[in-house]
Amino acid sequence: MKAVASMVTAGYTLCDVGTDHGYVPIALVQSNIIPKAIAVDINKGPLERANEHIRANGLTEQITTRLSNGLEAIHDGEVDSIVIAGMGGELVIHILTAGETVCRSAKELILQPQSEVSKVREYVRNTGYKIVDEDMILEDGKYYPMFRCVPCADNSAWDNMDETTVTVCDLYGPVLIKNGNPVLRKFLVREHHKLAAIMQQLRTQDMSDSIMDRIEQINEMMAYNEAAYSTMGAIRNAGI
Repeated sequence: MKAVASMVTAGYTLCDVGTDHGYVPIALVQSNIIPKAIAVDINKGPLERANEHIRANGLTEQITTRLSNGLEAIHDGEVDSIVIAGMGGELVIHILTAGETVCRSAKELILQPQSEVSKVREYVRNTGYKIVDEDMILEDGKYYPMFRCVPCADNSAWDNMDETTVTVCDLYGPVLIKNGNPVLRKFLVREHHKLAAIMQQLRTQDMSDSIMDRIEQINEMMAYNEAAYSTMGAIRNAGI
Protein backbone atom coordinates (compact mmCIF):
# COMPACT_ATOMS: atom_id res chain seq x y z
CA MET A 1 0.00 0.00 0.00
CA LYS A 2 2.94 2.35 0.60
CA ALA A 3 4.02 1.94 -3.03
CA VAL A 4 0.46 2.62 -4.23
CA ALA A 5 0.18 5.68 -1.99
CA SER A 6 3.48 7.05 -3.30
CA MET A 7 1.98 7.34 -6.79
CA VAL A 8 -0.75 9.77 -5.73
CA THR A 9 0.06 13.31 -6.88
CA ALA A 10 0.57 15.80 -4.06
CA GLY A 11 -2.28 18.25 -3.58
CA TYR A 12 -4.89 16.08 -5.29
CA THR A 13 -8.22 15.10 -3.75
CA LEU A 14 -8.29 11.31 -3.54
CA CYS A 15 -10.95 8.65 -3.92
CA ASP A 16 -9.82 5.29 -2.54
CA VAL A 17 -12.07 2.55 -3.96
CA GLY A 18 -12.35 -0.57 -1.80
CA THR A 19 -10.65 1.32 1.01
CA ASP A 20 -10.93 -1.50 3.57
CA HIS A 21 -9.17 -0.08 6.66
CA GLY A 22 -8.62 3.33 5.09
CA TYR A 23 -4.84 3.11 5.41
CA VAL A 24 -4.01 4.81 2.09
CA PRO A 25 -6.02 8.02 2.58
CA ILE A 26 -5.05 8.21 6.25
CA ALA A 27 -1.33 7.95 5.47
CA LEU A 28 -1.53 10.53 2.67
CA VAL A 29 -3.50 13.09 4.69
CA GLN A 30 -1.33 12.59 7.79
CA SER A 31 1.76 13.23 5.67
CA ASN A 32 0.19 16.42 4.26
CA ILE A 33 0.57 15.00 0.75
CA ILE A 34 -3.13 15.43 -0.02
CA PRO A 35 -5.64 17.84 1.56
CA LYS A 36 -8.64 15.50 1.68
CA ALA A 37 -10.00 12.15 0.54
CA ILE A 38 -13.13 10.09 0.08
CA ALA A 39 -12.85 6.45 1.17
CA VAL A 40 -15.43 4.15 -0.38
CA ASP A 41 -16.26 0.49 0.03
CA ILE A 42 -19.10 -1.75 -1.07
CA ASN A 43 -19.30 -3.46 2.33
CA LYS A 44 -20.39 -1.90 5.62
CA GLY A 45 -17.91 -3.82 7.75
CA PRO A 46 -14.71 -2.55 6.10
CA LEU A 47 -16.16 0.94 5.88
CA GLU A 48 -16.86 0.99 9.62
CA ARG A 49 -13.28 -0.14 10.29
CA ALA A 50 -12.09 2.70 8.08
CA ASN A 51 -14.29 5.12 10.02
CA GLU A 52 -12.83 3.89 13.30
CA HIS A 53 -9.27 4.46 12.07
CA ILE A 54 -10.17 7.88 10.64
CA ARG A 55 -11.74 8.95 13.96
CA ALA A 56 -8.82 7.55 15.96
CA ASN A 57 -6.42 9.65 13.90
CA GLY A 58 -8.55 12.79 14.18
CA LEU A 59 -9.09 13.06 10.43
CA THR A 60 -12.89 13.20 10.15
CA GLU A 61 -12.73 16.71 8.66
CA GLN A 62 -10.35 15.66 5.88
CA ILE A 63 -11.52 12.11 5.10
CA THR A 64 -15.14 11.15 4.50
CA THR A 65 -16.48 7.67 3.83
CA ARG A 66 -19.24 6.48 1.54
CA LEU A 67 -20.89 3.11 1.05
CA SER A 68 -20.54 2.64 -2.69
CA ASN A 69 -20.47 0.00 -5.38
CA GLY A 70 -17.31 1.15 -7.14
CA LEU A 71 -17.60 4.81 -8.07
CA GLU A 72 -21.40 5.06 -7.95
CA ALA A 73 -21.37 7.45 -4.96
CA ILE A 74 -18.74 9.77 -6.46
CA HIS A 75 -19.75 12.80 -8.53
CA ASP A 76 -18.08 13.89 -11.74
CA GLY A 77 -15.21 16.26 -11.01
CA GLU A 78 -15.32 15.60 -7.27
CA VAL A 79 -11.88 13.96 -7.07
CA ASP A 80 -8.56 14.32 -8.86
CA SER A 81 -7.01 10.94 -8.14
CA ILE A 82 -8.70 7.54 -8.07
CA VAL A 83 -7.00 4.54 -6.45
CA ILE A 84 -8.31 1.04 -7.20
CA ALA A 85 -6.04 -1.49 -5.54
CA GLY A 86 -6.09 -5.00 -4.16
CA MET A 87 -8.80 -6.54 -6.33
CA GLY A 88 -8.99 -8.74 -9.42
CA GLY A 89 -8.41 -7.33 -12.87
CA GLU A 90 -11.91 -8.04 -14.15
CA LEU A 91 -13.40 -6.17 -11.20
CA VAL A 92 -11.02 -3.24 -11.78
CA ILE A 93 -12.14 -3.05 -15.41
CA HIS A 94 -15.80 -3.27 -14.35
CA ILE A 95 -15.36 -0.37 -11.89
CA LEU A 96 -13.58 1.73 -14.52
CA THR A 97 -16.24 0.99 -17.13
CA ALA A 98 -19.23 1.58 -14.84
CA GLY A 99 -17.65 4.78 -13.49
CA GLU A 100 -16.34 6.02 -16.83
CA THR A 101 -17.57 9.61 -16.51
CA VAL A 102 -16.11 9.96 -13.01
CA CYS A 103 -12.80 8.53 -14.23
CA ARG A 104 -12.75 10.89 -17.20
CA SER A 105 -13.24 13.86 -14.89
CA ALA A 106 -10.29 12.82 -12.71
CA LYS A 107 -6.66 13.66 -13.44
CA GLU A 108 -5.15 10.25 -12.72
CA LEU A 109 -5.96 6.60 -12.07
CA ILE A 110 -3.72 4.49 -9.86
CA LEU A 111 -4.39 0.81 -10.38
CA GLN A 112 -3.05 -2.26 -8.65
CA PRO A 113 -4.89 -5.31 -10.00
CA GLN A 114 -4.21 -8.63 -8.29
CA SER A 115 -4.87 -10.69 -11.42
CA GLU A 116 -5.28 -10.33 -15.20
CA VAL A 117 -2.93 -7.36 -15.14
CA SER A 118 -2.41 -7.44 -18.90
CA LYS A 119 -6.16 -7.04 -19.48
CA VAL A 120 -6.19 -3.92 -17.30
CA ARG A 121 -3.22 -2.44 -19.13
CA GLU A 122 -4.90 -3.21 -22.46
CA TYR A 123 -8.12 -1.59 -21.25
CA VAL A 124 -6.49 1.69 -20.22
CA ARG A 125 -4.44 1.78 -23.42
CA ASN A 126 -7.56 1.33 -25.56
CA THR A 127 -9.68 3.84 -23.66
CA GLY A 128 -7.49 6.92 -23.97
CA TYR A 129 -5.10 6.67 -21.03
CA LYS A 130 -1.32 6.60 -20.89
CA ILE A 131 0.66 4.73 -18.24
CA VAL A 132 3.16 7.30 -16.99
CA ASP A 133 4.50 5.54 -13.92
CA GLU A 134 4.80 1.92 -12.87
CA ASP A 135 6.26 -0.04 -10.02
CA MET A 136 6.46 -3.69 -9.04
CA ILE A 137 6.88 -4.92 -5.48
CA LEU A 138 8.02 -8.37 -4.35
CA GLU A 139 6.52 -9.22 -0.97
CA ASP A 140 6.28 -12.64 0.69
CA GLY A 141 7.11 -14.34 -2.60
CA LYS A 142 4.37 -12.54 -4.55
CA TYR A 143 4.77 -9.88 -7.23
CA TYR A 144 2.51 -6.82 -7.14
CA PRO A 145 2.54 -4.53 -10.20
CA MET A 146 0.91 -1.10 -10.04
CA PHE A 147 0.65 1.82 -12.42
CA ARG A 148 -0.47 5.42 -12.70
CA CYS A 149 -2.49 6.42 -15.77
CA VAL A 150 -3.40 9.87 -17.03
CA PRO A 151 -5.81 10.87 -19.81
CA CYS A 152 -4.05 10.96 -23.16
CA ALA A 153 -5.48 12.81 -26.16
CA ASP A 154 -3.08 11.11 -28.59
CA ASN A 155 -2.25 7.43 -28.16
CA SER A 156 -1.15 6.99 -31.77
CA ALA A 157 2.37 5.92 -30.78
CA TRP A 158 0.95 2.43 -30.23
CA ASP A 159 -0.21 2.30 -33.86
CA ASN A 160 3.41 2.26 -35.03
CA MET A 161 4.39 -0.72 -32.87
CA ASP A 162 4.17 -4.35 -33.94
CA GLU A 163 1.71 -6.73 -32.31
CA THR A 164 4.36 -8.59 -30.31
CA THR A 165 5.70 -5.39 -28.75
CA VAL A 166 2.20 -4.23 -27.78
CA THR A 167 1.40 -7.62 -26.23
CA VAL A 168 4.68 -7.64 -24.30
CA CYS A 169 3.92 -4.15 -22.96
CA ASP A 170 0.47 -5.25 -21.84
CA LEU A 171 1.93 -8.34 -20.16
CA TYR A 172 4.88 -6.76 -18.37
CA GLY A 173 4.32 -2.99 -18.36
CA PRO A 174 5.76 -0.43 -20.76
CA VAL A 175 7.34 1.76 -18.07
CA LEU A 176 8.70 -1.21 -16.11
CA ILE A 177 10.34 -2.49 -19.30
CA LYS A 178 11.61 0.92 -20.40
CA ASN A 179 13.21 1.57 -17.01
CA GLY A 180 14.64 -1.93 -16.65
CA ASN A 181 12.83 -2.36 -13.34
CA PRO A 182 14.91 -4.80 -11.21
CA VAL A 183 11.86 -6.52 -9.70
CA LEU A 184 10.42 -7.05 -13.18
CA ARG A 185 13.73 -8.67 -14.17
CA LYS A 186 13.37 -11.11 -11.25
CA PHE A 187 9.78 -11.79 -12.28
CA LEU A 188 10.80 -12.52 -15.89
CA VAL A 189 13.49 -14.94 -14.76
CA ARG A 190 11.11 -16.74 -12.42
CA GLU A 191 8.42 -16.91 -15.09
CA HIS A 192 10.90 -18.31 -17.64
CA HIS A 193 11.94 -21.06 -15.22
CA LYS A 194 8.30 -21.94 -14.52
CA LEU A 195 7.43 -22.07 -18.22
CA ALA A 196 10.51 -24.19 -18.98
CA ALA A 197 9.53 -26.64 -16.23
CA ILE A 198 5.98 -26.89 -17.58
CA MET A 199 7.34 -27.47 -21.08
CA GLN A 200 9.65 -30.22 -19.88
CA GLN A 201 6.75 -31.95 -18.15
CA LEU A 202 4.52 -31.65 -21.21
CA ARG A 203 7.12 -33.24 -23.46
CA THR A 204 7.14 -36.37 -21.32
CA GLN A 205 3.43 -36.97 -22.01
CA ASP A 206 1.70 -38.61 -24.95
CA MET A 207 1.23 -36.09 -27.74
CA SER A 208 -2.55 -35.67 -27.75
CA ASP A 209 -4.22 -32.68 -29.38
CA SER A 210 -4.69 -31.00 -26.00
CA ILE A 211 -1.02 -31.50 -25.08
CA MET A 212 0.07 -30.14 -28.46
CA ASP A 213 -2.13 -27.08 -27.95
CA ARG A 214 -0.68 -26.54 -24.48
CA ILE A 215 2.88 -26.81 -25.82
CA GLU A 216 2.03 -24.18 -28.43
CA GLN A 217 0.65 -21.89 -25.71
CA ILE A 218 3.77 -22.30 -23.56
CA ASN A 219 6.02 -21.65 -26.54
CA GLU A 220 4.13 -18.42 -27.21
CA MET A 221 4.38 -17.34 -23.58
CA MET A 222 8.11 -18.07 -23.54
CA ALA A 223 8.56 -16.02 -26.71
CA TYR A 224 6.83 -13.03 -25.09
CA ASN A 225 8.92 -13.49 -21.95
CA GLU A 226 12.15 -13.43 -23.96
CA ALA A 227 10.94 -10.52 -26.11
CA ALA A 228 10.60 -8.33 -23.01
CA TYR A 229 14.36 -7.80 -22.99
CA SER A 230 14.47 -6.60 -26.61
CA THR A 231 11.35 -4.44 -26.29
CA MET A 232 13.05 -1.72 -24.25
CA GLY A 233 14.55 0.02 -27.26
CA ALA A 234 11.33 -0.11 -29.27
CA ILE A 235 9.39 1.54 -26.44
CA ARG A 236 11.91 4.33 -26.04
CA ASN A 237 12.08 4.99 -29.78
CA ALA A 238 8.27 5.13 -29.99
CA GLY A 239 8.03 7.65 -27.16
CA ILE A 240 5.91 5.42 -24.95
